[in-house]
Amino acid sequence: MQDIDRRSGDGPLARPIRSFVLRAGRMGPGQQRALAELGPRFILPFAPQRLDLAQAFGRDASAVLEIGFGMGDATAQVAAAAPGSDFIGIEVHAPGVGALLKRIGELGLTNLRLIQHDAVEVLDQMIAPDSLAGVHIWFPDPWHKKRHHKRRLIQPGFVSLLATRLAPGGYLHCATDWLPYAEQMLAVLCADPALCNTAEGFAPRPAWRPQTKFEARGLKLGHGVWDLLFRRA
Repeated sequence: MQDIDRRSGDGPLARPIRSFVLRAGRMGPGQQRALAELGPRFILPFAPQRLDLAQAFGRDASAVLEIGFGMGDATAQVAAAAPGSDFIGIEVHAPGVGALLKRIGELGLTNLRLIQHDAVEVLDQMIAPDSLAGVHIWFPDPWHKKRHHKRRLIQPGFVSLLATRLAPGGYLHCATDWLPYAEQMLAVLCADPALCNTAEGFAPRPAWRPQTKFEARGLKLGHGVWDLLFRRA
């Protein structure tokens, strides 16, 4: 998960509150090999300058950004199903980056690039305004305890920044399995004047969002999942 924005306008960030904790995770040999062999081609280094999407992918195509892709299974499935679009995945944890690189190699994907860095800084400094066709934020850390709610990713400042990076008509798709967070997300997204809800409240799961193994197991146990689908006005 990623830092929460503490800024106004389009200027520098100021003392962000971390919405993620960097953990030491074990990388298997396949992930390590993928990192060494595929990392140079598919990982975009963070740089405090605008990213040239056409140069990064070698073509002009609509671009979708995913924040916090975890181990990357859903990300790889979405990219494989939409070869005409380009996808950028942001994740701070090395095992997840290695796992997704491994899937990129297995599936022969060419329309996916990764950035291993804080999403707020990437959005603020690398992603140009009005440049994204969509943003995916699926199952961010809900930070269950009340004293940790300030660490949740979906906050007004961060959503405002996201909205500026979406092209007119571009979409923001969030999903969570924690109802109190879903309700907060809905309130924050509805309050942003640049975004319009595509549903009356929560949205049905779009067919293009893969159902994860974790999600399917939770649904069998009676747990809920809530999707939110907004578009930039």
